[in-house]
Amino acid sequence: MSDDLRFPTGRFAFRSDISAADRAAFIEAIAATPARLRTAVEGLTPEQLDTPYRDGGWTVQQVVHHLFDSHANAFIRFRLALTEDNPSVTAYNEAAWAELPDAAAVPASVSLDLVDGLHQRWVAMMNHLEEADWARTLQHPENGPMTIDGLLQLYAWHGPHHVAHITGLRSRKGW
Repeated sequence: MSDDLRFPTGRFAFRSDISAADRAAFIEAIAATPARLRTAVEGLTPEQLDTPYRDGGWTVQQVVHHLFDSHANAFIRFRLALTEDNPSVTAYNEAAWAELPDAAAVPASVSLDLVDGLHQRWVAMMNHLEEADWARTLQHPENGPMTIDGLLQLYAWHGPHHVAHITGLRSRKGW
């Protein structure tokens, strides 16, 4: 764990030497994210859900909604890379999405349910990929060419990263 509240699990780093065992562990991290996220927010009051995880950071509720937004984009990117030849994907403004009215108006429980269903589909898809599928690519406007292996690593880090924002806040606040 890191003392940097922005990166409680450390900064993300791509690895080039991914084995089948590594992939299985990464898929398991993605599969475990919905339950870990639910546990992280369990019992929080509306006021606690409206608390930023750090000064200048998103509220817990915004983090929950962001996880759905981000992972929904990732799921679609996986599917595009699997069905098209090196497709170009679009970036999106995460900070602006977190400020849209639904991020404050819609209960976090809605995104928790959406994350559950999304991850069931995503994990099922990943568990049926062939070895060659992991090398398929897409073009990201900010990150350049990315493989499905790279996306897998990123999102295996991303879920625990944001869950740690919430659990770290709870720990610091004694919730």
